[in-house]
Amino acid sequence: MLFALDIGNSRLKWALYETPHPSSPVVAQGVCFLENIDQLAENDWANLPSPKHILGCIVAGDAIKGRVKEQLDIWQAIPQWVVASEAECGLTNGYDHPTRLGADRWIAMIGARQRAIQQGLASKPLVVVMVGTAVTVEAIDPSGKFLGGIIIPGHGIMLKALESGTAGLHVPTGEVVPFPTNTSDALTSGGTYAIAGAVERMMNHMRGHYRQEPHCIMTGGAGWKMAPSMNTSFELVDNLIFDGLLVIAEARFKA
Repeated sequence: MLFALDIGNSRLKWALYETPHPSSPVVAQGVCFLENIDQLAENDWANLPSPKHILGCIVAGDAIKGRVKEQLDIWQAIPQWVVASEAECGLTNGYDHPTRLGADRWIAMIGARQRAIQQGLASKPLVVVMVGTAVTVEAIDPSGKFLGGIIIPGHGIMLKALESGTAGLHVPTGEVVPFPTNTSDALTSGGTYAIAGAVERMMNHMRGHYRQEPHCIMTGGAGWKMAPSMNTSFELVDNLIFDGLLVIAEARFKA
């Protein structure tokens, strides 16, 4: 069995798979906020079968990693944490310093590239969008080379920045509308359109460079919120990082 972990800036997601293979069935899965991870071994994971392999993605820092490691000690398997490299699983890293690329970005792109191949879209340029605490928009060429990507604040960070830098701006989340006529709607619409605009800009870069329509894959906890406001076609995927972890696990742990 494979136990996969996706530890972001606010939540920990986990899934237990029958085998380390992209098409493996899920045995169990769950999610919790980082402030609750110290009870996982006694609660959520207490009755799970012991996995042979543990593979994880973490961007939350060493303190969180240490706390998660304590919970994983209920099993014999030693966790492996994926970090970006120059190349892995058919993806080549074009970052100036490959190992400085965020693990979540690297793993998500590996998962997206594999999905594109399975759908017969390997010859198309690929744009990968993750909408979470931060928003990343990545570009991958048809050969599987990561060309580069952009990072912008997610909805929550945008609102906190405005509240902290603007006197008296404390309003509830509003609706996304074409012409906002109140501050709540103006904030929500502005953040949403900023993200949508970043995606559209990257799509335009790829169209201009490759003279064909890119395939766009979107994921992340807030991806579904963006769907109605996108003006480009895209594929919404729930757990792209888990998809990537399964691809990496198959390569690392196959007999």
